[in-house]
Amino acid sequence: MTVNWAAFAAAEPEFARTVEARFGAYTHHVLATLRKDGSPRTTGLEATFKNGELWLGMMADSMKALDLRRDPRFSLMANPGEGTGMGGGDVRISGRAIEVEDPEVKASYGQDPEKEEPPKREEAEQPEPFHLFRAELTEVVRTYVEDEKYLVLQIWKPGGPVRVIKRT
Repeated sequence: MTVNWAAFAAAEPEFARTVEARFGAYTHHVLATLRKDGSPRTTGLEATFKNGELWLGMMADSMKALDLRRDPRFSLMANPGEGTGMGGGDVRISGRAIEVEDPEVKASYGQDPEKEEPPKREEAEQPEPFHLFRAELTEVVRTYVEDEKYLVLQIWKPGGPVRVIKRT
C-alpha cells in the first residue's frame, strides 16, 4: 500500500510537519536507489514538498533517474546537518518514485505558487531537460534521542498509526 504526501499529512499532521521541517532545514539530502545489479546507490538530491506531493527532480539520464525508471523503490534521508546534534532527529522517507511525463506538471514544478508568472530561466531550479518523479510513500521514520536516555523511533506506514519504539 502506498499514499502520497497529502494523505500522510492528513493522517499524521504533526509528524508530517516535523518531517518537512527536517527536510526544509537543508537543501541537499541523500537518495538511495537500486542499481541494475541490485546493489545500492546513494546520491545527493534536492526534494520538494509542493501541492500535496513529495517531488524528486533530477538531471536527464542521471544514474539515479535511470535506477528509478528500472526499479522505482527508493529511500530518501534528510541531511543530518553539521556536527552530531541532528536537531529534530534523523528522518527517512521510503516509497516508490512515479515518473511524471506531463509537460504542464513539469513546467509548474519550477514555479513559485506565490508568483503569478513562471520563473525566469536563471531562477528555475531544474535543468532542462530533466526527470520529475512524485513519491508514493511506503514508510516514514524518525529517529531521535529523548532525555539523553532513550533512542526513539517513530515509524509510520500507510493504513496505520505512528508506532513509537523507545530503546535505552
